[in-house]
Amino acid sequence: MRLLTIPGDANPQLSKLTVSLATTQEEIREVQRLRYKVFIEAFSLSALVNADGLDSDEFDAYCDHLIVRDNKTLRVVGTYRVMSPHAARRMGTYYSEKEFDLSRLNHLRGCIAEAGRACIHPDYRSGSVIMLLWAGLAAYMRRERCEYLMGCVSVSLADGGHNAAALYHALNDDNFAPAEYRVTPHTPFPVYEREAGHVPQMPPLLKGYLRSGAWVCGEPAWDPDFHSADFFLLLPLARLDSRYARHYRKEMRSV
Repeated sequence: MRLLTIPGDANPQLSKLTVSLATTQEEIREVQRLRYKVFIEAFSLSALVNADGLDSDEFDAYCDHLIVRDNKTLRVVGTYRVMSPHAARRMGTYYSEKEFDLSRLNHLRGCIAEAGRACIHPDYRSGSVIMLLWAGLAAYMRRERCEYLMGCVSVSLADGGHNAAALYHALNDDNFAPAEYRVTPHTPFPVYEREAGHVPQMPPLLKGYLRSGAWVCGEPAWDPDFHSADFFLLLPLARLDSRYARHYRKEMRSV
C-alpha cells in the first residue's frame, strides 16, 4: 500500500505524517512499544508489565499493522491492528471471539475485517493521526474487499465502572444493531449496577465509530486484564456518514 501524506497539524512543530502497513519485524516492535506505553504504562496495568516493554500477543503475527509515522522524527505515533478474513481463517478465530459469541455474524465472515488496539501517542491526539488511521482502514478494506468492519472499544473501569455503565444507558435505539447482528459477551460487564446521575464521558474512538454509522451490538464485556468494559461495534461501510465517506474516498484515490 503506497503511503498517504497529510499535513501533520496546525502546530508548526509537527511535520507531515504518513500512513502505511508495517512490513518488518522491527516496525511491529515499534508498534508494540507504543501500545505498551499507551495501554500498560499510562494505565498502570501491573499484571501486564514486562521487561521487554512490549504489548504483544499471539494475534500480532497474523494481523496487519497500520502505522502512522512522523516523517521528521521517524517515530511511530499511531497504530491500528487489522485482521482480514483470510488471516482469521488461518488463525482460526477473531480477537473479539475471546470476549464475545459472534455466531450471529457467521454469514459475514468472508467480508468482515476486525480492527483493534487503536493507539495514538499522547503528543499527537489533536485529530490528524486518527483521521489518517481511518483513511488507511478504508483503503485496507477496499483492498481486501471487505464490506464490514468490527472491533471493540475499551472504556476504563478506573472510576469503578460508573462511566461505562452510564455510556451504555446513554445510547439510543439508532446506536444499537438490529437483532440479527447482536453479539453476547462471555463475561458481561454489569451495566445495571450504576451510579445515579452520572454524566457519561464518551471516549473519542467510540464517538468516531458512532458518527461513522457503527452499531453497538449489545452489552459490553468485562476485560479483567485491561481493567475495561469492552463495547463491540459493527460498521457496515454502506452506513458511513457522507462527511466521512467523502474524506475516505479522497484519501483512497491516493493509495
